[in-house]
Amino acid sequence: MIILWAIVAGLGVGVLSGLVGIAGGAILIPILFYGFKMNQHMAQGTTLAVLLPPTGLLAFLKYYKAGNADLKIGLLLALGLFLGGYFGGMWAQKMPDLLLRRIFAVVLAATAVKMFWQK
Repeated sequence: MIILWAIVAGLGVGVLSGLVGIAGGAILIPILFYGFKMNQHMAQGTTLAVLLPPTGLLAFLKYYKAGNADLKIGLLLALGLFLGGYFGGMWAQKMPDLLLRRIFAVVLAATAVKMFWQK
């Protein structure tokens, strides 16, 4: 049964990712935390495994073919994410689970408030 729920969750997150460009973590981490009963570290680590190249490739190709993706900026961002991910992952392992979950929640809430009120 867990296999079915994982596929359904992945499909839902994939649709949202392709639709509104949400990196899977904004939706997937809460699903893993609450639905799959993972702790914050496990949810984040699992999400990182999902975000490897196959995840956004097909959606990216659709956006790129329509002229709605900047490949140069995307590759530069990928380089930064590659290096930043190493350090962020290293630092996250040293934090208590509760602190990590609270940082995650603050980032999501701040982003939501800014996007909601911005014209």
